[in-house]
Formats: sequence, structure tokens, C-alpha cells
Amino acid sequence: MSRPNIALHIKKIMGYNVSNSLATSGTLRALEMAIKNRSYEGKLIHHSDRGIQYCSDSYQELLSKADIIPSMTEKYDPYANAIAERINGILK
Repeated sequence: MSRPNIALHIKKIMGYNVSNSLATSGTLRALEMAIKNRSYEGKLIHHSDRGIQYCSDSYQELLSKADIIPSMTEKYDPYANAIAERINGILK
């Protein structure tokens, strides 16, 4: 079975931004970097929690322009994206 998210499959960080806040501007910079570094031409799924930065119009518009399908947890659950949560814990 193929995996829809190549970044998870290869375990490579495609974009990042380290900040003291959860402002949308930081997540947009990380997403822009990931899009710039994208080499996979197939469909991608972007999985996140329902944080306000990921739900923002500007973030969702950028996903749409890059032809990336958004996917969100039904409620906040750090285990839903364990790899990202582990990386965040290391960086903190």
C-alpha cells in the first residue's frame, strides 16, 4: 500500500520555523519552505491538529495553491501525529 505523505515516508523535515509564538506567520514560513523544497510531484496530505494557525484562511489558501490536501484531527490529540510531536519535543 502506498503512503500519501512522502515527507512522512522518508522522514525528512521539509520546512520548519522556530518561534516563541504560535502565530500564523511562523507556520506560513515553514509551509513555504516545505513547498519550495518539495520534489515529489504526487498528491500530498498535510495532517495537523486544529490549531488556529493551521485553520487560518492564509494557511489553508497556501495549501490549496500548492495542491496539498488538508487533514486535521477531530480534537486535539498529540498521538495523532506522533512523529511531529516528538520533533517538537526535541526542539523545545
